[in-house]
Amino acid sequence: MILDFHVHAGHGDGMTGPWDTIAPLDAYARRADEAGIARSVLLPVFQSDYEQGNREVAAIVHSNPRRWLGFAMVHPERDRERVHRMIEQAVLEFGLRGIKVHRHDARIHRQVCDAARQWRLPVLYDPGGDTGALSLLAQTHPDVAFVFAHLGSFADDWAAQRHVIDLIARYPNLFADTAGVRRFDVLEEALARAGPEKLLFGSDGPWLHPGLELAKIRALKLAPYAFGRIAGANAIALLQRARIPSSSRTSRVPYPAHRPLSVPRP
Repeated sequence: MILDFHVHAGHGDGMTGPWDTIAPLDAYARRADEAGIARSVLLPVFQSDYEQGNREVAAIVHSNPRRWLGFAMVHPERDRERVHRMIEQAVLEFGLRGIKVHRHDARIHRQVCDAARQWRLPVLYDPGGDTGALSLLAQTHPDVAFVFAHLGSFADDWAAQRHVIDLIARYPNLFADTAGVRRFDVLEEALARAGPEKLLFGSDGPWLHPGLELAKIRALKLAPYAFGRIAGANAIALLQRARIPSSSRTSRVPYPAHRPLSVPRP
């Protein structure tokens, strides 16, 4: 099963670009289906209230749980005093399966990592090229799985991406996703040095084409085992570690008050 570990969904209120305004899923779902992508992890877009964003993502997930999984997003500084409550709500009420943090908001910190440890949730962290202190995540929370988006830099920061390759090759609990990585030689180096067990396919949909992003993985000409690990098995292994009560998987999450996204139906 091919699983896309990095897809945005929902509404934001920033209105500076798609990344904080809207991430519709209709075109993404069609493209993903055509590419053979069976499941996708949904992440809120940037916004002023991530509790609202988490609720909206959960509503989409529960509209078609065989197609979608969801992660909760938190703002490390703005939500510092309520991180644990937000993650507890995300797990118990919303049935979400991981945590997303972006350096654009603030650096990840101990409260986020401790919440991830409590629920055994994977953390998808986009360091935005700020990779200098990422080794501390392996040292302070070796039992938490951290996945670095874009191999550490969507901005094509070659030095940051090579540093992330060093880290995921060295530490068992550090991983990276392949979303938006433009330098093919960097993907080849990550595969050669860290191995297929440390990479997760992601597309950064709906804004990047999931079929094109998956084509990069196919272009690596992997053996079936290695392709299977990157395309879905690694993600599934991390998601299955989560401490998700069975009752939360079927909870009914209402749509937010504002207009819902168009959601593909099964």
